[in-house]
Amino acid sequence: MRWTQRVVTLVAVAIAALWPAATIPASAASGHPIRLRVTATIRVGKGPFGVATDPRTRTIYVANTLSNTVSVISGRTNRVMATIRVGRFPAGVAVNPRTTTIYVTDEGSGTVSVISGRSNAVVATIRVGRFPAGVAVNPRTSTIYVTNFHSGTVSVISGRTNTVVDTIRVGRFPVGVGVNPHSGSAYVTVARHNVSVISGRTNKVVATIRVGRSPFAVAVDPHTGIIYVTNAASETVSVISGRTNTVVATVRVGYPAAFGVVADPQAKTIYVANGDDQAVVISERSNTVVARVRVGPCALGAAANPRAHVIYVTNACGNTLSVLAVRR
Repeated sequence: MRWTQRVVTLVAVAIAALWPAATIPASAASGHPIRLRVTATIRVGKGPFGVATDPRTRTIYVANTLSNTVSVISGRTNRVMATIRVGRFPAGVAVNPRTTTIYVTDEGSGTVSVISGRSNAVVATIRVGRFPAGVAVNPRTSTIYVTNFHSGTVSVISGRTNTVVDTIRVGRFPVGVGVNPHSGSAYVTVARHNVSVISGRTNKVVATIRVGRSPFAVAVDPHTGIIYVTNAASETVSVISGRTNTVVATVRVGYPAAFGVVADPQAKTIYVANGDDQAVVISERSNTVVARVRVGPCALGAAANPRAHVIYVTNACGNTLSVLAVRR
């Protein structure tokens, strides 16, 4: 099934409108005393999708797909500090905290917008493949990986020169991407059940991992090197060992889907945007769902500030960002 980020947004809109799932207040499972609540709802641009944080500056960046903008939000005040115009249909966002640089995929333009976190201005525009969707950064090497949905490739960008240094064929319709800091490997979701593993040393695909249907987003726990992949059509999360590149667990998150995912390594929890109006919380210790909390309509993107134990979820249909605070 040919899913671009914009198509997924429309699917999520239809799900929310026609088949609203029952919402469950944030609750804790036995043995995992977690309390999660929405502490703020921030209005951003139209169709917010990708979201990323810079924990050092406590700044949040939201790609507004239908506004062609990025909202820059202060994590201290929960206020929009700036709105930056980028290319057409921005989707994915990633931050290099070492350089305070933000990378945004412009689906409709076939480019990546490079934003300075100091000036909140676009400082470079990089031509990549067709319909760039996901983006991830290896801060140790200042290497950026961009999935090109319609090209079936990943563009490898040098953060030092802002140029494409390699193009890797990974399979049909790549969407999500994440980097394992332990190995330097990049994990890319491709149709229809696979994750392609790219060596950070050789820029070659070294393994293919079978996961659930329509794998979408990737999160990596930087402490453990465990990879989490959401399978949109299977309503599951595949848990992958970064040592063996094998699936060690499958977590069912439930109706209607599993989209954005992020890890909070210090709290040993994973957060999944379920496409309707929930954030689903998974315990890393038990690989089970331990809590759910209502956010806004069409929850699609997820990011975290692990230093503050704050989670951010984009609500594509509500044009908002939900701020969730963890209390233990």
